[in-house]
Amino acid sequence: MRCERLLILILALSMAGCVTTHTNSSSLGKSMPQTSKADRAVDAARIHTELGQRYMANGDLQTALEKLNLALKFDPNYAPAHTVIAVLYERINQPANAELHYRKAVALEPAKGAPNNNLGQFLCATGKYAEAAGYFQKAVADPFYKTPDVALTNAGVCHLEAKDAVAAEADFRAALTRNPRNAEALFQLANSLYLSNNAFGARAFLQRLEALGALNARALKLGHDIESRLGNQDGASTYAKQLHAQFPDSEQSHALEHTASP
Repeated sequence: MRCERLLILILALSMAGCVTTHTNSSSLGKSMPQTSKADRAVDAARIHTELGQRYMANGDLQTALEKLNLALKFDPNYAPAHTVIAVLYERINQPANAELHYRKAVALEPAKGAPNNNLGQFLCATGKYAEAAGYFQKAVADPFYKTPDVALTNAGVCHLEAKDAVAAEADFRAALTRNPRNAEALFQLANSLYLSNNAFGARAFLQRLEALGALNARALKLGHDIESRLGNQDGASTYAKQLHAQFPDSEQSHALEHTASP
């Protein structure tokens, strides 16, 4: 199926310059307009960007890089290609090149949520917390951005990295106002409240996460810690058993095996 879809894309590109002429009574002497060179360049950039994503997903990073560079050769201003190649450069530990392309994507689409969120995440990961916050704000300000709650959650995580727990909590709550089912925001808020010694508040948000059926190893470990702090050893034991049963090889499972309960 993947090869078939790819063939269709390539055929579509190869036929883009064809001219279809109609000779009926209503359009005698008229012809369909020829696809412009600029349009063909954008199509080629899009196709090679998709190819780059597929090769990257399959672990063939060298070929992915070749396809993405070719996409940018066809159209240096194709923003999605800059985003994907930035992700690839991050993966191969070339942060300078990654930053260059993340910034180029934002320069090409300065009001769009996704490129601003991507750059914010990158800057946060490199310790540029204050600058990252500005890009998260721009992402949330895009009225057409479909997942502003994701940008708010990322902003909260970045505030935690910057040791600003108050701002982080505000961001997580804002994310949940936008999307009450945002599992990462629920976990992060529960964790933040636990770290702030508000175990009852942490329990409430973890229970909301549990209702979504979204308890991963991190959340189960947090549930154990919350219930232990509240003196509910039966509840702590239940979370621990789930953790060991569902994620026996996880870091969190090993941590419970080798450390005392809080």
